[in-house]
Amino acid sequence: MKLNPAPLGLAAFALTTFVLSLHNLGLIEGNAVVALAFFYGGMAQFSAGMWSFKAENNFAGTAFSSYGAFWLAFGLIELSKVMEIFKFGDAEIGAMLIAWGIFTFYMWIPSLKIGKALSLVFLTLWLTFLTLGISHLTNFPGEVGGGIGIICAFLAWYVSASELIKEHCEEA
Repeated sequence: MKLNPAPLGLAAFALTTFVLSLHNLGLIEGNAVVALAFFYGGMAQFSAGMWSFKAENNFAGTAFSSYGAFWLAFGLIELSKVMEIFKFGDAEIGAMLIAWGIFTFYMWIPSLKIGKALSLVFLTLWLTFLTLGISHLTNFPGEVGGGIGIICAFLAWYVSASELIKEHCEEA
């Protein structure tokens, strides 16, 4: 069997994004997101990125390790708020989200050559970062980003599942 960490990376991304998006929609408190950000979204996804580099897939390696690092940073930001270690203003968070949107936009471009479903993951993630960033900088409702994030999570789960199903259910 060939090394393919993409299903793990996509699943970790999807689940963590889903839970955070439920919080952004105001449906849950969001405390569970911190643990997910460190371990599933962060460590599992970062590991998938390193394994993708090992499998000589620079796109997946860059994507998974970068978004894994995003989740680790997000977890640290949220933990720092609770522990009152650092204070983060809306402008700082907004700028960070916009910067992640810029990264996601240029990752979306090569994803167009990889597959339609994957390119939709990157497109909806770009829109999620953009709208959440704008919501931290203006009065734009954060629920819009939460809704787009839910769509993004389901698309990522779809791509993850299709990779596993294709690998394990194809005729030999």
